[in-house]
Amino acid sequence: MTQQQPVTHLALIRASNGRSAELGMRLRDLLEPSLRAPGCLSFSVQRSQVDADLWLLSGSWRDQQAMSGYFASPTLEVFGELVQAQVVSSLDLHTFA
Repeated sequence: MTQQQPVTHLALIRASNGRSAELGMRLRDLLEPSLRAPGCLSFSVQRSQVDADLWLLSGSWRDQQAMSGYFASPTLEVFGELVQAQVVSSLDLHTFA
């Protein structure tokens, strides 16, 4: 039997010029549904102290399957919307085991 290993994702998200407050509001809207997602151990949204347009979205998951399920969930459709509306200028996603 394979042992489940917790995994983490970190996403650095840069707001388009003048859209940081809007981005922050939309990212904070992800907190509750993400914390209720199957296998979520923790989830947070933080704004950089030195760059008001830079946000960090981080989550810890029970295992890779839980994180992959979350990434495929309708909850994350918000990122497509934010990119289409040009609220996000860049997104840098990293996952760790």
